[in-house]
Amino acid sequence: MNYINKDVAITKNKDESKALLEGLNLIKAHSLFNQDDTIILTPNWVNATRPNPKEGVVVGPNTLQTLIRWLKSLNPHRIVVATGSGGGDTLDVMKKVGYNKILDEEMIELIDYNKGPYDELIIDSTIIKKLKINKILNKHTKLVSFTQLKQHEEATMSAAIKNVMMSIPSTEEHGAPKKDLGIHDDLHDFIASMAKKVKIDLSIVSANPCMIGTGPTNGMAYHTGLVLVGNNPISTDVIGARLLGYKPQSISYLYKLEKSGLKETDINKIKIYGLSIKEAEQEFRKVIYNKNFTVAS
Repeated sequence: MNYINKDVAITKNKDESKALLEGLNLIKAHSLFNQDDTIILTPNWVNATRPNPKEGVVVGPNTLQTLIRWLKSLNPHRIVVATGSGGGDTLDVMKKVGYNKILDEEMIELIDYNKGPYDELIIDSTIIKKLKINKILNKHTKLVSFTQLKQHEEATMSAAIKNVMMSIPSTEEHGAPKKDLGIHDDLHDFIASMAKKVKIDLSIVSANPCMIGTGPTNGMAYHTGLVLVGNNPISTDVIGARLLGYKPQSISYLYKLEKSGLKETDINKIKIYGLSIKEAEQEFRKVIYNKNFTVAS
């Protein structure tokens, strides 16, 4: 598996849905899909401890609905929302935030990664060599990740890649939180190993809000207005890391993916649409730190 494209749009709008739609248009995201596709949309529903989307814990329901409607406009064969809460019951998160109303209104099927039926996935992790994954992951043709940008107490950063790779392991096998079989003993290696096997076709990482501090649930939320939309999850996450003040080598799973041959982590080789990286950094830091500065090249 490899990623040919390396396009990332950086947009800014107080209305998260409008920023999303602008980003989708800038990278011509419609060209990634066709009418034969079975599309999995994996939103971040980490848990229901703090279910208010304004706190940056879970994705915003209005923008989720906007994304679903955009995907439906492409007339694919099938769309499913598939996710697995890492710290609780997926259906409980869905109801507490009100996602169930959106899925009912849009007539979209929910599949819980935490439940079967399962297939087996072989990976090259130092901790786990195989795991059970929901069968939908062997039936889809395209996968979309939608999450909030967060600093993370174990993964350093949570963005497009971590959102998907840590949603997939089942709590029936790994416990809640998903630690029983040792995933968190070498979390970055596990995320990288999964990312070599599971391709993300469209990545949406919202910093409106984003979480700073002790993520994934106990940090502070800031509404920067920025949304990243990319056709390469590695490149999209590299831009997200840059906003948080990290270079890609600071995020171990990004470094591991680069060393394995998956690209692109070099910002100078990523095609950026909308705001420039410097403009985005300045906008981000004005909100977070009330300062105007950028990360050194």
